[in-house]
Amino acid sequence: MFAPRVFASMIGALVAFAIATYILNGSLISTAIQTLICAVLMQVGYFIAVVFLVWKEARARRSLSTGKVPVEAASDDKQTGKVSIRRLNRAGHSNR
Repeated sequence: MFAPRVFASMIGALVAFAIATYILNGSLISTAIQTLICAVLMQVGYFIAVVFLVWKEARARRSLSTGKVPVEAASDDKQTGKVSIRRLNRAGHSNR
């Protein structure tokens, strides 16, 4: 998650939310309050996502340092620890 892109997207979403809220309510004060609440909820979600990604990476590094085969590679090749290219290129899976 690239922070400037996330913040630009968040600003765009907040502007769209504010416009829609103003059209529905017709009140600037209500729109400002609801948009502020939306911004806080988005920041909380972003923070939780970053914490989850850090936790996931730390868990993966910890399992590699103890000599365990990563969960992703366990089903492909337990002897060598390699992940097959075919598994990575399946539809719906990221190529990381």
